[in-house]
Amino acid sequence: MSDYGEHDAEETYDYEAGEQEFDDNEPEDFVNPEDIDGAEGGADGYGDAYTSAANGDNVVVSGDPNAGYSGRVMEQERQRKVANESRTTTPYMTKYERARVLGTRALQISMNAPVLVDLEGETDPLQIAIKELNQKKIPLIVRRYLPDGWYEDWTCEELL
Repeated sequence: MSDYGEHDAEETYDYEAGEQEFDDNEPEDFVNPEDIDGAEGGADGYGDAYTSAANGDNVVVSGDPNAGYSGRVMEQERQRKVANESRTTTPYMTKYERARVLGTRALQISMNAPVLVDLEGETDPLQIAIKELNQKKIPLIVRRYLPDGWYEDWTCEELL
């Protein structure tokens, strides 16, 4: 068939109704817990790899599907966190952190998260988030990664 609507009589298609082609590299829609090495199905049926991440023992580093996720929870050692007493970065929020925090909080407010300040007739989620930031009421933590792989956590109340 051409782009101009002309039909060629010689064209035939070798497609049979019962025949399907599958791509070997196509990702599966779900991960079977029994396929994971060392996973024993618990009461919830998900195994140790998932329950330890849900209980807070591990930190999920990346949920990006293009990051090489192979069906296992990627772990990060908690020893890579710098203690609050020995943080080296400045206690000032950068304009990039401010934009990220305000955008994240405005999205939460627009999705009916509880507002932590008096509204005073305000309906715009971004203006409410700015008001919460000015009053240091935003319940978010800014994680700053350092060049050596360590990271520092700052609460929005600590940052100026």
